[in-house]
Amino acid sequence: MKKIQGWTLIAIALILSVGLISSSYLVVEGVKEVKQGAKSLTVTGSAKKTIESDVIAWEGSFSVDAADLTTGYTILKEQAAIVKKYFEDKGIQPDEITFSAVNTYTRNRILDNGVYTNIIDSYNLSQTVKINSTRVLEVAEVGRNATELIEQGINFTSNAPQYFYSKLADLKIEMIGLATADAKSRGEAMVAVTGNKIGMLESARVGVFQITSLYSNEVDDYGINDTYSYQKEITAVVTCDFEVK
Repeated sequence: MKKIQGWTLIAIALILSVGLISSSYLVVEGVKEVKQGAKSLTVTGSAKKTIESDVIAWEGSFSVDAADLTTGYTILKEQAAIVKKYFEDKGIQPDEITFSAVNTYTRNRILDNGVYTNIIDSYNLSQTVKINSTRVLEVAEVGRNATELIEQGINFTSNAPQYFYSKLADLKIEMIGLATADAKSRGEAMVAVTGNKIGMLESARVGVFQITSLYSNEVDDYGINDTYSYQKEITAVVTCDFEVK
């Protein structure tokens, strides 16, 4: 009986030994898989640049009230000639000036009790003048002073100018490159402490562009395109997946 128990103990010891060896192997292999599994790193990079608009779009409008359409149209045509001369005298080129079609609005008579009638009291005729130019600051100054036309008896309204950057498509490509380079620099700084290195770019996702006024922290999920600032900032964001070596 003691002999059988001895062999039993030896058998158990052998089984446990094999089990421990197998367990050790599994543990080592498990660690190895974890280390090999982390082969890529996701990093977000950004780039910001200040730009100055090189195209301006400005518009203003003028209107007249008349008892009949014929009279109103005649007066409006005379005023359009005055408006055109005003801008040309300010240095605006004829090919930079565009007049819209005439808009007509009827003013119906209102009774003393506030009820509208079908009787036409007068006609309101209006027209818009637009200026598009690459002489941005010059046109902006002229637009600011355009209400001087009121002194000539014209009911004139000046709108805020809109500023654009004509090379935006090329700039966006440049900004994507800068944001990607920033992502790589960030990734290199992150893995340097572990002794690893950043390898190939595996994939990249470009976010929406934010074009805002200077020093703005405004952000929108669909992107911002500010057209009311002469100087503005464009921000690009790129999320990159890099190989880690």
